[in-house]
Amino acid sequence: QVQLVESGGGLVQAGGSLRLSCVASGRTFSAYAMGWFRQAPGKEREFVAALGKTGINTSYAASVKGRFTISRDNAKNTVYLQMNSLKPEDTAVYYCAARFSPNTAQAMSVLALYDYWGQGTQVTVSS
Repeated sequence: QVQLVESGGGLVQAGGSLRLSCVASGRTFSAYAMGWFRQAPGKEREFVAALGKTGINTSYAASVKGRFTISRDNAKNTVYLQMNSLKPEDTAVYYCAARFSPNTAQAMSVLALYDYWGQGTQVTVSS
């Protein structure tokens, strides 16, 4: 069992940056694949970025590739999402997710694969 707590959301102007953090409870964080997803009002939750348990393998949605960077610090049980060149269409609630993955270092982009979810943090980008 793992609990996830996101932080770092807020209001930013278009072109600005934010860094989201997600702290996980538990002592086996390094065995979890991690992901970030987002949900805008009236839309389904969508994949943003994913990171394998070692921090080497990554995957990004086409809409954020080149602007967002996912990373992790296993010593701090934390995964980050650095968001640069933000656009109004990035406005959404951002969720951190985890999947216990002791046998693979792959990054996972499929929402249904994740077992644990945070409560979300709001990101609003003004034009």
